[in-house]
Amino acid sequence: MTRMIVQDQAAGLRHLMSFQAHDSARIFTIAGGTTRIGKTSVVINLAVALAQNGRRVLLIDENPCHNNICTHLGLQARFDLLHLINRDKKLHQVLLRGPENITILSAMRGIHALSKLNPLEQDWLIKSFSELTKSVDIVLIDTAMAGTTHVLPLSLASEQVVVMISGSAASLTGAYALIKIMSQEYAKQHFLILVNKVDSEAESLAIYQNLHKVARQYLSVTLELIGYIQNNEKLRSATQLCKSVIEAFPTSQAAISFRQLSHDIFRSSCPDRYNGGIDNFMQRLIRTSHLSMANLTV
Repeated sequence: MTRMIVQDQAAGLRHLMSFQAHDSARIFTIAGGTTRIGKTSVVINLAVALAQNGRRVLLIDENPCHNNICTHLGLQARFDLLHLINRDKKLHQVLLRGPENITILSAMRGIHALSKLNPLEQDWLIKSFSELTKSVDIVLIDTAMAGTTHVLPLSLASEQVVVMISGSAASLTGAYALIKIMSQEYAKQHFLILVNKVDSEAESLAIYQNLHKVARQYLSVTLELIGYIQNNEKLRSATQLCKSVIEAFPTSQAAISFRQLSHDIFRSSCPDRYNGGIDNFMQRLIRTSHLSMANLTV
């Protein structure tokens, strides 16, 4: 009897989650304070893990074409967000299908154009993205790295920002600088932390605690560790094969880690939880794109 009750409760929970998914999309920006942190690989593998768990995933890619999601997957995006903004193409034409029916939107050029739109153009773009409201549960944003970074509009439009770090000094310094800008200049106070390229859980905790100690001393922010990804040869091999490690080596430790992360990310606290679909996210993104970041210094 107890087992049947538990099964019924689990079925009810899945139904509730499915119902909520139609009402609003969860938006996560994956950011890093330095290059070569493995950000794009993590975004792809997390997306595949989420998709295999029944989530409908949209990837928004802000990276240049030589080092973006499509390149990692051996795909080629003929059109991007700018084609939609200029009304050269419709939304369904600029979206690319990836593994596990994941949808990919190349957005680097389009992000630069958002702040130049007039009110009528803004309304048209928001209305265009409303088409995705009932077909996307999760949005993962792979942000670009640059000196005068455009990470901020995407991060500020998101519900949650995942800051990736590793054990390198450059990674920790860059992550701290990124958190400092977003908290002191734009009032973002809660950050999820993911530790990549470590050999053990103990190592990931030590790295996280170093960042947490400094942030607690000098910044008014909350950091929350959501997991870690171990160094794994299978992950590197999968990247060379233009596949996710979950598809190429489903029983590997790396694949197991990403499946666990796909569950843990939803257990994290979310003080900035927004209601609404992709159109609401696009509205926030247009507003935050007007923020001037050219002269920001850490």
